[in-house]
Amino acid sequence: MDAQNSIPETALAWIEAGRRVALATVVTTWGSAPRPVGSQLVVDGDMAFEGSVSGGCVEGAVIMEAVEAMGDGTCRVLSFGVSDDTAFEVGLACGGQIEVMVEPVGVGQGPSVEELRALVAARAARRPVVWEVDTETWSRRLVERDRADDEAEARFRTDKSARDGAVFRGVHNPPLRLVIVGAVHIAQPLVQMARLAGYDIVISDPRDSFASAERFPGETFLEGWPDEALEAYGLDTRTAVVTLSHDPKIDTPALQTALASEAFYIGALGSTRTHGKRVAALQEAGLSDDAIARIDGPVGLDIGAASPAEIAVSIMGEMTERLRRPDTRPGAA
Repeated sequence: MDAQNSIPETALAWIEAGRRVALATVVTTWGSAPRPVGSQLVVDGDMAFEGSVSGGCVEGAVIMEAVEAMGDGTCRVLSFGVSDDTAFEVGLACGGQIEVMVEPVGVGQGPSVEELRALVAARAARRPVVWEVDTETWSRRLVERDRADDEAEARFRTDKSARDGAVFRGVHNPPLRLVIVGAVHIAQPLVQMARLAGYDIVISDPRDSFASAERFPGETFLEGWPDEALEAYGLDTRTAVVTLSHDPKIDTPALQTALASEAFYIGALGSTRTHGKRVAALQEAGLSDDAIARIDGPVGLDIGAASPAEIAVSIMGEMTERLRRPDTRPGAA
């Protein structure tokens, strides 16, 4: 998990180390704000901090307010924008406006340490939750995923936090994961790019000569044949699966497991002709046309990619689009 996406965990670790802590969260944006709603910053009593709420523009002012909040126990919502002289002085020159909620943890109006611990536990268990805060009463609750709640499901699917009146709903989805089936040459740059984009990576390939620490130093390999390995690993709504082996004995069983899951992206390397044969094999295995239609194959955006690195770029572009624009997913209603 990258630093920006692990702010609650960092906050709890700092508290357990005896440090005073405050959380700052972007709750509203207008125009070309540099960070999206839900972005967070954690600050301690000595003004050390991790994360970002503005890309650097207003962090100084937010940190000062956070230190004050730790002292007086008062939560607050700060407004910054080019129309605000104070905000202009601290450098929000990008033409946008933001509101930032500051909450001292375990003090006054802020969340209790137990509430923060419950949030961290839900994230560790890969349970999608919403951290709901009423900014008038400063009451809070942790809302678990309810598949029958279409509005909440849309928030989880698009990964978008929002403030509605006085109530801020912060979406906490599980960290992104990428399962790469086939430890081939394209997988090497793809691992690097996906990690930079915030994905946790695992690789599945039953061929020891491919799945070696020499070729992929420091990476995690799943044991066993890909279909069983993916089943044991567990694929959820925050998991992408890419098959790259070019060997139907490896790729096809892995695709069958992926198609039975909620994985948000399923991509398969191969030409149009190869993909046609793959579709026929999956149909013969009993999969429906609707299920098979979820596969992005041939994998990647059509950008004329030729080298392994360029193909990895095309895969990352397509995977990002499927994540951030769920309406583009194959077979989406």
